[in-house]
Amino acid sequence: MQREKSFFREEDYYMDFTEVNNLIEEVENTLEETKKFDKEDDLLVGVDLGTAYIVLVVLDKDKKPIACEMEFAQVLKDGLVVDYIGACEIVNKLKDKLEKRLNIELNKAAIAVPPGTEEGDCETHKYVVESSGLEVTTILDEPTAANAVLNIDNGVIVDIGGGTTGLSIIRDGKVIHTVDEATGGTHLSLVISGSYKVTFEEAEKLKKDKKRQGEIFNIVRPVIEKIGSIVRRNISNYDVENIYLVGGTCCLEGIENVIEKETKIPTHKPLNPFLVTPLGIAMNCEA
Repeated sequence: MQREKSFFREEDYYMDFTEVNNLIEEVENTLEETKKFDKEDDLLVGVDLGTAYIVLVVLDKDKKPIACEMEFAQVLKDGLVVDYIGACEIVNKLKDKLEKRLNIELNKAAIAVPPGTEEGDCETHKYVVESSGLEVTTILDEPTAANAVLNIDNGVIVDIGGGTTGLSIIRDGKVIHTVDEATGGTHLSLVISGSYKVTFEEAEKLKKDKKRQGEIFNIVRPVIEKIGSIVRRNISNYDVENIYLVGGTCCLEGIENVIEKETKIPTHKPLNPFLVTPLGIAMNCEA
């Protein structure tokens, strides 16, 4: 898909994601291959309870990826746990898989929640993870977790997940404003489901079909435009020069062009935005 005509200069688009992309590729590789590590070291675990996927990432003491497991799940809605037992079962299963791969017991983990999540809902996320025997050492918001990977000093990180769009405005390396609204990948899938008259699960598969990205994009464009308007509205009172996209929904080819058109701000994303936040959560685990 071609970049839409823009009034921005070429240098406005420049963001060197080489390091980020290499690191994410390492995480992707650990879905199949377990990396070597010192069993005497404390491992860092990140648990991402997503609306569409639950992801566990394990890092060594130097924050290098050594193992990753994930599973499609519909136990959360708009970033909140709606099936507590189901969520616990999946986290326990993924932790068990990782421990068998690593031949070691995992003890501590970090978690993240959408910005603005109420204390009671944060506790529910924590209880889900603790049901597996992991001690939760850190709870942070998802876009802030993503910045552990991106290392953005100034700009806005927009995390478009399955159920919500969360954003963190960063100035001089510090988060100065966060917000979260209930529009995300689930809404794209519902539109696809209605357009093609297929089940939600079939729509999820269609959404990820690389060969049909252009066709799908035209169908879900109004939802992406709504996401763009959410971003535009929430950053309107701040001086934002660049937007950085993460989250599984951002894997859709061309989404950055629509967000950019809606906000009129240069918009960037790494090659695989999906694993940025889970990796950043693990990086925040306290050994």
